[in-house]
Amino acid sequence: MKNKTLIQCDFDGTVTYKDVSFLLLDAFVGYEWRDYLDQYQEGKISVGEFSRKSFDMVKASRQQMLDYIKNRVRIRPGFKQFVQFCRSKNLSLVVVSNGLDFYIDDILKNLGLVDIEYHAAETIFNPGGLQVRYASPEGKTIDTDFKLGYMDKFLNEGYEVVYIGDGNSDFVPAQKCHHIFATNSLLRRCKYYDLACTPFSDFFDIIKVMETW
Repeated sequence: MKNKTLIQCDFDGTVTYKDVSFLLLDAFVGYEWRDYLDQYQEGKISVGEFSRKSFDMVKASRQQMLDYIKNRVRIRPGFKQFVQFCRSKNLSLVVVSNGLDFYIDDILKNLGLVDIEYHAAETIFNPGGLQVRYASPEGKTIDTDFKLGYMDKFLNEGYEVVYIGDGNSDFVPAQKCHHIFATNSLLRRCKYYDLACTPFSDFFDIIKVMETW
């Protein structure tokens, strides 16, 4: 393992056990948004379109949503220790998520992790709904390949990238990295396509493996 190693880590379903955006949509929209989820999962709409249409129906304030998730979000064990491990090894850790920036920021701050670099959907709160925008590393509005864009950026900067993720949206960027830690849907897809990966259930599992490199 080289110092020029970067860990690109998903957030929803990876750092957290559940998808926080889904919790919020269920609570503040109902089940109407799941029609858009079905369309997204079937490849009929992009992640950008899914997020815009779904969160446009949310009328709650930022604080109302943060209050709602406060005692409902479970962090996967070992994450804080993993952050400390990366720092002790001088490894760059970057969270790249299709989730929303406002709750990722709040959750990380509540964990006492105020200086972790993260990239997620930008959110603007309006009385009529929540505006959501994905931006490429160059700052351009994009609807697809958000995680892949950052993977390409890190590879072009000369990093060996370790990928940690759990979902279908992690599969494409993970294929380009040097090592994959996978759980849930990402693990199943890696096995189905015979893509080498290391399964994990918590971040202590990842630390144990990386300590041997």
